[in-house]
Amino acid sequence: MKNKFLQKTKDIVTKWEFVLVMIIAAEFIIFGAADFEKFMRPASIFSSINNYISICIISLFVTFVMITGGIDIQASSIVGLTSIVIGVLWSDAGLNIWMAVLLAIITAGLAGALSGFLVAYCNVQPMVVTLGGSFLFSGIALLVSGLSATPAYQGINGFPGKNEAGEFIAFRALGKYKLFDVIPIQIVIYVALIILCYWLLHKSKYGRKVFLVGVNRKAAEYSGVNSRWIIMSTYILTGIGAAIAGVLLTANVDSAKYNLGSTFTLSIITAVVLGGTLSTGGKGSIIGTALAALAIVILRYGLPLCFGVSTQNLDLPIGIMLVLVVSARELASNPRTSSYIRKLFRKEHSIE
Repeated sequence: MKNKFLQKTKDIVTKWEFVLVMIIAAEFIIFGAADFEKFMRPASIFSSINNYISICIISLFVTFVMITGGIDIQASSIVGLTSIVIGVLWSDAGLNIWMAVLLAIITAGLAGALSGFLVAYCNVQPMVVTLGGSFLFSGIALLVSGLSATPAYQGINGFPGKNEAGEFIAFRALGKYKLFDVIPIQIVIYVALIILCYWLLHKSKYGRKVFLVGVNRKAAEYSGVNSRWIIMSTYILTGIGAAIAGVLLTANVDSAKYNLGSTFTLSIITAVVLGGTLSTGGKGSIIGTALAALAIVILRYGLPLCFGVSTQNLDLPIGIMLVLVVSARELASNPRTSSYIRKLFRKEHSIE
């Protein structure tokens, strides 16, 4: 019984997700000790998470792409495309706001399908395809904004709505409604997406096929897996994920702009890699990505609040954390490093 308990404890402690939990706990301890009253305000913490919720959402779906051995750096441009399509269809074409949202999501899915087709069926390098896609979809978003009577730099605003009591309803409720007047509805949606993505990747046949393609594409094909479709589908999912982020961001800021979310790319890739997903494919975790995204958000929230770090300089500590943590993980997983550490422990015990 004791051995089983020790084995289970060892299995938990050695998981990368446990390390991420420890990093988050350390952040709370450090920032809480620096300024407990300012930092430990639930409303402020939730608000900070809500500010970066688009990055958190997209990183969940990019995890699928990277597990197959690909990469997606076009998602941030799809956010802007989704936003401006919603604005133009609602404001200038006169469509119902929900119909505009649906068509924008379909557009984003088609954008992901185009890139996925080029990667899976034409064997073009994912980096090249998605880099080109980021310029292509940003350009299309700019062209779409030119169809509006509202100047592109202003953005389309005035979305419905508020009722007579001043409460957010309809489309704007997606961005501003708070559960129990504390928890933003976008965080609730994000948690639902975590559960959905976790089931899809770790509990479904589709998820097993995604991992198999990432580990060995030829072996997957010999097993009867349509690897091309699996790879293409992950890019479609990322396009839809970026669309969901674009819808929520547009509803939150009450503005549809072609360049909305244009700075998200680095943070998205950082969250996925820090979450334990290998860039070479075959390994990844939805929970790991979600925890890594939370660690980044807490760092961005705590540093300016407790230590007065300028928001313009926040990329530096995040970059340092990424390099140190990922380097330590790779060293720990290296057989030579593990063997060297065991030898050191043996020497210390022998001296004692």
